[in-house]
Order: sequence, then C-alpha cells, then structure tokens
Amino acid sequence: QVQLVESGGGLVQAGGSLRLSCQASGSIVSIKRMAWHRQAPGKQRELVAAIVLGVSTNYADSVKGRFTIAMDNAKNTVYLQMNNLEPEDTAVYYCAAELVPSSVARRTYLYWGQGTQVTVSS
Repeated sequence: QVQLVESGGGLVQAGGSLRLSCQASGSIVSIKRMAWHRQAPGKQRELVAAIVLGVSTNYADSVKGRFTIAMDNAKNTVYLQMNNLEPEDTAVYYCAAELVPSSVARRTYLYWGQGTQVTVSS
C-alpha cells in the first residue's frame, strides 16, 4: 500500500513564501516522477511543477521563476518552494507520484495525495 502525505500549506500574504512537502511511503521499488498539481475553486486541476527521476524539472509558465521543485530520493520526498506568492496561487495543492509499487509490478502506477490548502491574501 502506497501513501502520499502532504504538509506545509497555510495562509500567507501576497509576496510571502511557503514550502510544501510530500512524502511517499509504503511498498515502493522506484519513483519515476513526482509532481505538484493545484485546483482553484471552479477551475480544473492543473500541473504546477514536476520532477523526473529526481533530476529533470518542468514548470507551469505562471510559476516559473517563483516556484522550485526538488526531491530527496533517499526520503522519497518532494518539495515545492513557493516564493513571491500571489492571490492567484490560492488553491488546493496535490502531490502526485508515478512509481513502481512492488517487485512484481510491471509498470508504474499513479498515486495522489489528499491535498493541502494554500491561501494567499492580497
């Protein structure tokens, strides 16, 4: 059984910073990709940032230069450092992981965390 547990959300003023964490636990053989998505009220869930094999990263245009994704492979943990936050960043942030869950698995599976609320006040 694989679980993703997020932490670090909260309320911050515009221009402030927050750091989100997401740890994957359970039966994990390897992690191919971890990512952060977000969903604002009335909007579709969108990709914010992703990291592949703990190295290659990509970002949504709206967060480039402000957000940084990083991964601690030893801890199966991904971080999202969010700086210069804007009210438009307000959303529930979800962690996602594509990973091989056991030695008998023949492909990666996608898992989601429960989400953490980020609210940016103007």
